[in-house]
Amino acid sequence: MELSNINSDIVNQIKDIIEKARHNVTVAVNHELLGSYWQIGKLIVDSEKENNFNGMSERAFLIALSKVLTNELGHGFSRPNLINMKKFYESYPSGQTLSDHLSWSHYCELLAVSDKDARSFYEKECLNARWSIRELRRQIDSALFQRLLLSDGALNKKKVLELAQKGQTIEKPEDIIKDPYVLEFLGLTENKPIKESDLEQRLVERLEDFLLELGRGFMFVGTQQRVTINNTHYYVDMVFYNKILKAYVLIDLKIEKFKPENAGQMNTYVNYYKTEVNEPNDNPPIGIILCADRDEVVAEFALGGLENQIFASKYTYYIPNKEQLIKQVEAVLEQDSQESEEEKM
Repeated sequence: MELSNINSDIVNQIKDIIEKARHNVTVAVNHELLGSYWQIGKLIVDSEKENNFNGMSERAFLIALSKVLTNELGHGFSRPNLINMKKFYESYPSGQTLSDHLSWSHYCELLAVSDKDARSFYEKECLNARWSIRELRRQIDSALFQRLLLSDGALNKKKVLELAQKGQTIEKPEDIIKDPYVLEFLGLTENKPIKESDLEQRLVERLEDFLLELGRGFMFVGTQQRVTINNTHYYVDMVFYNKILKAYVLIDLKIEKFKPENAGQMNTYVNYYKTEVNEPNDNPPIGIILCADRDEVVAEFALGGLENQIFASKYTYYIPNKEQLIKQVEAVLEQDSQESEEEKM
């Protein structure tokens, strides 16, 4: 029989069967591996309690255990890995909340996050967005949890718990806004001059990284999207579509500080898309003016009262100081707690 006579349907069905089987095997192996490491962690914790080890004796115990296990079972039982297994059990004592969709390497990255609320948030987002290990590491390093908490200025303990328990909920335009946006993947420095067109080109070249920074639900539409009004052509720097909000997201790049006229320009673009581009099922477009710097008072007066959803956010070329962001969050929460106590009195 000629190869060309083979029905393509049967080939596709066989491929589907094999791919599904391979996926099921991977999930099953991962499930067993996570379960084994959890049990090892429990054994280590129980043994340390039983022997009433102190800090030094715990260290000596793990060093000795690592040597024996490596000698008898091979790689994978270094002291740092045994410490992670111990943390694994301590962080997930019931074992029932473990996900087969996350690998041991994912959990090792999560275990490095000391704050339990932040760790819970990254775990939820990792599952929601299917982050790779590299993507998870990048989001932790860029302090996404703290940046989201501080983005809209309405930080309180309730918001912390919502992020920790649900991850990032995207229900309204404000939910997709970050401040600042971190563009460290471009490899640029703050004091190096760059044209807006060059910034745009670099973002397109690193589109996968930029989509990760923008967040869930974003799909790229194009750059320099033409807006024609009375035979005059204008161009939106970058256009995306967010499938969760069902809305176009227009981004205007500014290499300088935010200016009031930037709001008028974006308002024009958003009105055009609302009238000329939107389909009946689309929600109103969202405008983001991404600028090198922003004066809060100027932005408040320029954007206040607009009918359209338009935001001005800063971007930075380097990963923020996580410790500084954590302190900012703690300071705001402490102030919020004090104000709540004063209201009760």
